[in-house]
Amino acid sequence: MEKYIEKLKKLNKKALKNNDVPVSAIIIKNNKIIAKAYNKRNKNKNPLYHAEILAIEKASKKSKTYNLIECEMITTLKPCKMCEEVIKSSKIKKVYYLLDQKKNVNNKIDYQKLSDENDYFKLELSNFFADKR
Repeated sequence: MEKYIEKLKKLNKKALKNNDVPVSAIIIKNNKIIAKAYNKRNKNKNPLYHAEILAIEKASKKSKTYNLIECEMITTLKPCKMCEEVIKSSKIKKVYYLLDQKKNVNNKIDYQKLSDENDYFKLELSNFFADKR
């Protein structure tokens, strides 16, 4: 575990050099690091560039699949809600983290369902999944 912690420390230093929040993540498969990343939100001016998401993107590319069920993640901070959902979607089986998330993001968003008089999108989704099964 110590070699992974050392890798995370190096990644955090890169984030700090870019004036980004020092959070990093690595993805491991069969005791080998297959992906590593650090926060790049400020550097790339992109709210999606969290370390966990960037690491998942790299691991998926390397594995040629989004299904990372055989992988584990180690991150320096407990993943936020957005990253949690991406981790679930990628099917990573276990996540280890070093620090609890102290900041509670409370952005109020007003969701409103639009009229669904047109069944086009419903039919499109149904057909897509029917073709897959």
